[in-house]
Amino acid sequence: MKKIIITIFSLSVIASCSSDLLDVNPEAQKVSSQFYTNSAEIEQGITSVYGSLQYTGQYQLGMPALGELPSDNTYDEVPANDAFTYGELDFFTIQPNNSLIASTWKDNYIGIQQANIILARIDKISDMTDALKSSRKGEMKFLRALMYFNLVRTFGDVPLVLKETTNVNDYFGQPRTPVSEVYTAIETDLKEAITLLPTSTIQKGRVTKGAALGILGKVLLTQKKYAESLTYLNQIEGLGYQLLTDVSKIFDVANENNAEIIFDVQFASGLNGNSEGSTAFQMFSPSGSVSGAKGHNLPTKEVYNLYSAGDTRRSAYIGLTSNGIPFSKKLAKTSNTIADGGSNFVVLRLADVYLMMAECFAEQNDFTNSNFYLNKIKTRAGISTVSLSTKDLLLNEIDRERRLEFVGEGHRWFDLVRTGKAISVMTTYFNNNPGYSTAQIKEHHLFMPVPQGQINTDPALKQNPGY
Repeated sequence: MKKIIITIFSLSVIASCSSDLLDVNPEAQKVSSQFYTNSAEIEQGITSVYGSLQYTGQYQLGMPALGELPSDNTYDEVPANDAFTYGELDFFTIQPNNSLIASTWKDNYIGIQQANIILARIDKISDMTDALKSSRKGEMKFLRALMYFNLVRTFGDVPLVLKETTNVNDYFGQPRTPVSEVYTAIETDLKEAITLLPTSTIQKGRVTKGAALGILGKVLLTQKKYAESLTYLNQIEGLGYQLLTDVSKIFDVANENNAEIIFDVQFASGLNGNSEGSTAFQMFSPSGSVSGAKGHNLPTKEVYNLYSAGDTRRSAYIGLTSNGIPFSKKLAKTSNTIADGGSNFVVLRLADVYLMMAECFAEQNDFTNSNFYLNKIKTRAGISTVSLSTKDLLLNEIDRERRLEFVGEGHRWFDLVRTGKAISVMTTYFNNNPGYSTAQIKEHHLFMPVPQGQINTDPALKQNPGY
C-alpha cells in the first residue's frame, strides 16, 4: 500500500458537481454503474478510499494543521503566506471561506462517498472469497468511521450519510446530524470493523484490528466513556506492537511502518509523477530553511523548552535552524522536489494507546495502573518515573506527556478541547506571548466554521454560532 494509485474510474466516481457533499454528476453515475463488477475493480475502488487520506484536507495538511495550530504546540511563522490560511488558525481569526477548512470538509466526504460505494457493491462480487470480502468491509468501515471522527471533532454536527449517494438531491435541504448521532454511527462502524479485520501488525498501509481497537478507544475517551474505552485499548497490548527503544527511529523514513506504528497514511517520493508525495515538509518547515518552505505549523519555543534535561525526545522530534527556529524532525526532506515529501503521517501508535490508557485509569481513580502506563512513556524517553496519588496530578502529567510525545502529530488541539482546557490554556498562552496581543479565543472557536461554499450551495447547512 505504499503506492496509492487512484484510477480514472475512481476519480470519475468521486467527481463533484454543484455540491461537495457526496455529490455525483450524471456521467459519474453512468461510469459507476458499469464499474465495480469484479474483484479487481473493487480493489481499485478500495485503493482510492485509502488514497483520499492523502488529500490536502485529510492527512496531507488538514489534520496536522487543524490538530496543532490552534494550540500552544505550534505557530505560524509567516501568517501572510498562503492568504492567511494558516495564520487564521494560529490567531483565531478563522473565516468560513478558509480554503483549508473547505478542503477538510470536501476531502473527507469524498472518501466517505467512495467507502459507501464499496460497502454497497462488494457483497455482489462473485470472484472474491467471503473472507476477503469481510476483511475489506472492515477496512471501509474503519476508514469511514475515521473520517467522520475527524469531521465531528472539527465541525460538530455534520451530515451523516451511510449509503451510496446516487442523487445529491436526496440530501439537499437536510440539516446537519447531531454530534451524538454521528458518534453512535462511528462506534457502530468501528465495532463491526473489529470483528472483520485481521490481527496482523505487518500489513503496511492497510487497516488491521489494532487500528480499529485504538481509534474506537479514542472515540470513547473523547466522549468520556472511560471504562468502555479501556475494554478496547486493553486488547491492543496482545497484538504484538512495541514501543521502539530509540525514539529517533519512530519517524525515520528508512524505518517507517515499524513495530510502534498501528496505522499511518502512506506517502512516497518519486512515484506516479510525484503524486504520491506530501507537501507537508514544504508547508511545515521554517521559511528560508529550504527553498520554497512556507513556515506554517512550526513547534513553539515553549514546547521546545518544556522537555526536561535528558529527555531524548527533544533532539529526536525537534531541531533548531541556525537562527534558533524550531522545526519538526517528524517530517523529512526525501526528494529534491520539496513538494514531494515521503514521510508517512502517523495516525495512531502504541505510545498514544498507553497514554490513553493512563488517562482512562486516572479518570476512574486507578492510580496504580495510570502511573504504570504513564511511566512506560517516561522510561522510554529517558526521564524519571513518577508515583502520583491524585487524579488531578496524574491528569496534568499525562497531558504534559501527550504534548511532548505527539508534538506535530495533530493531537494537541483535540486534546485541549476534549479535556475542557482549550480556552484557559490558550488564554494563558496568548497573555504570555507578546506576539499574540490581538489574539483571543472564545467558546465558539472550539469548532471550526462550516465552509461558506457548502452553506451557499445548501442553506439548510446552518453556520456554527459565532462565525
